[in-house]
Amino acid sequence: MNTRQLRQIGVPDEAIPQAITCLQLAISSGAMRGKDVKAKLKLLVEEPAAHQDDPLFGSLAKFLVEEAQFVRPEPASYQTWGTDIDEAAHAQMRQSCALPMAVGGALMPDAHLGYGLPIGGVLALEGAVVPYAVGVDIACRMKLSVLDVPVSALDDKFPLFQTALEKGTRFGVGSVHEKPIDHAVLDEDWTVTKITREHKDRARKQLGTSGSGNHFVEFGQLTLPQDDVELGLKAGEYVALMSHSGSRGPGAAVCSTYSNIARAQLPKRYEDLGRLAWLDLDSEEGQEYWAAMNLMGQFAAANHDVIHRLVSSILGTQIIGGVENHHNFAWKEMHNGKELIVHRKGATPAAKGELGVIPGSMADPAYIVRGRGVAESFNSASHGAGRAMSRTKAKEKYTWNAVRKDLEKKGIRVLSAGADEVPYAYKNIQDVMRAQADLVDIVGRFNPKIVKMCDDGSAAED
Repeated sequence: MNTRQLRQIGVPDEAIPQAITCLQLAISSGAMRGKDVKAKLKLLVEEPAAHQDDPLFGSLAKFLVEEAQFVRPEPASYQTWGTDIDEAAHAQMRQSCALPMAVGGALMPDAHLGYGLPIGGVLALEGAVVPYAVGVDIACRMKLSVLDVPVSALDDKFPLFQTALEKGTRFGVGSVHEKPIDHAVLDEDWTVTKITREHKDRARKQLGTSGSGNHFVEFGQLTLPQDDVELGLKAGEYVALMSHSGSRGPGAAVCSTYSNIARAQLPKRYEDLGRLAWLDLDSEEGQEYWAAMNLMGQFAAANHDVIHRLVSSILGTQIIGGVENHHNFAWKEMHNGKELIVHRKGATPAAKGELGVIPGSMADPAYIVRGRGVAESFNSASHGAGRAMSRTKAKEKYTWNAVRKDLEKKGIRVLSAGADEVPYAYKNIQDVMRAQADLVDIVGRFNPKIVKMCDDGSAAED
């Protein structure tokens, strides 16, 4: 009997593998003929409890009984920071916490609707990873480098700063450098999975590029109110280079491939979870995804490294300090004595003493922060201001040229961007920082001065 015939009898999809095993046993033993098997299965599906002791089909009967009696466990709890969060994001967070291996979660003050886990969502699982809870842009991250030039140079040598941004990276869907850039990350083992092996050449071509959506590279003025030993910088004003992007095409391919695998394996009882489909870390597929995800983390870090190296080289400056962090990733961490898989999708790691960067918008400040290690947040903070308006609504409401002229009056020069990324489409970063004052301490403030983004309006999830 094939799958279609088993379904016609009434065997549910989740029981078909078990049914096929029992069929093979019955037929190979010679105990039953095909017609007898079909009749037996019909009776068993109608009243499985009566057949649990059957020597050939008892395991299938028990499986069906257990399925009928199954009740989902109560969802794990999550804590929220901030009040300006739409109900759709809360609904996604509640659904995420309903995963059977969920231990807890947190919702950051910049949270908004995403795919599966909301952007700004933190989800802690035991023994499993959810590709879409990491995100399409695996290891999307921030990097801020402090440069050895006076702040006055931002105005005095603007054409040189503009050239550095124009030539130091590339923006746009599928963007590449004309001449591929070399980096040690390409010497890593890209054969850890089939998908990473197939995308190594694409990674080589896209290394040092920024992509589209809300990804950016910008210069600004960094203010440190006091000396910071860890940064190795004295209190004062500095020129800083800041970038936001991730693992580009290769990362998206990894997410798509392993999310599809997870969804194909999703038990029928959890089919409503869709993009929250998980991979058991003990499974072959789970181990493959974990290896690929970590390689994409290395690739994303290399991407920023190349951008900062090229931009600072064109500018003729030295990097004298900096901070960087992922905000779309999953980490193995210890919480309450257990090893958990902590997914931060649009959330910044904020363990006690840990440095990170939280951007605002092209018109608003970014902050260097130091984590306070709040257990209820799973040592997390926001990854930015968070969208207050969809990309579609922003493009309908604002004209980019008018916005750019308004920003110029405020001393912010935007070389390129799209109307979907206007600052008014974002929440107020000051409100967001106040809402998470218990999660992080502010170390420094970065005010954008020269900004470059993709100008084609291409969408990005984070």
